[in-house]
Amino acid sequence: MIFDAQFLIFLSITRLFLQNNTNKVATFLYIDTSGEKATVAMSNDHHVLALEENTQANTHAAFVQPAIEKILQSTGISIQSIDAVVVTMGPGSYTGLRVGLASAKGIAYAIEKPLIGISTLTLLAKHAISNMKIIHQNAATQIFSMIDAKRMEVFGAIYKPDLTVLQAEQAIVLDETLMRQLLENGPLVCIGSGAAKTRELIAAADLYCFDDQYNMADFTHLALEKWAKKDFEDIAYSRPSYLKDFYQAPAKGSK
Repeated sequence: MIFDAQFLIFLSITRLFLQNNTNKVATFLYIDTSGEKATVAMSNDHHVLALEENTQANTHAAFVQPAIEKILQSTGISIQSIDAVVVTMGPGSYTGLRVGLASAKGIAYAIEKPLIGISTLTLLAKHAISNMKIIHQNAATQIFSMIDAKRMEVFGAIYKPDLTVLQAEQAIVLDETLMRQLLENGPLVCIGSGAAKTRELIAAADLYCFDDQYNMADFTHLALEKWAKKDFEDIAYSRPSYLKDFYQAPAKGSK
């Protein structure tokens, strides 16, 4: 009887352990059409299982669905087996963001799985934090993520080394006064397609400019963090982060 009681206790503890560790390793489908290059990928935990890319900026809409089908076939994983759909929310290309989010929403809704939205600016900041030693040498370092928005304007956000937001996402016009004001608060790391513009404005010992882009390691890291926190998008009401209204020039000859 003592043996039976001990066995039952062991069995209950084992069952509880297994229940608590079920699905700890998550499988995600990623869709990123926010920029000139589009990416569709699948990961299991931090391991990227498959990845497809498209470098023709105006063809992302035709690329996404065939890329998803190819990834599902190559991995042998059914769409119903993934745990969440991860998508970039912007800022970025107006049309690209619409394409990516519409596809991600449709899949997440159809298979009844969560939708995880990731900011492209946060992805850039994460990449800087993971790869640039200067950020960890001074706690006051600011990470200025910036995406080129033509002329001297960028879509930008500023972060601390722990990814705390110092300045929320917004359209920012770069000038020397702004850069000097930011440098008064500590070293400044600029990263993204808009970083080259800062070199034209000012040279300073505490200013670091990198044209780097984020990668799948940054994507999986942030997606898993949101998954752990159950920080999901509302499939019905989530919208891309455009930051500016879209303007399309009228066709020639139109009144």
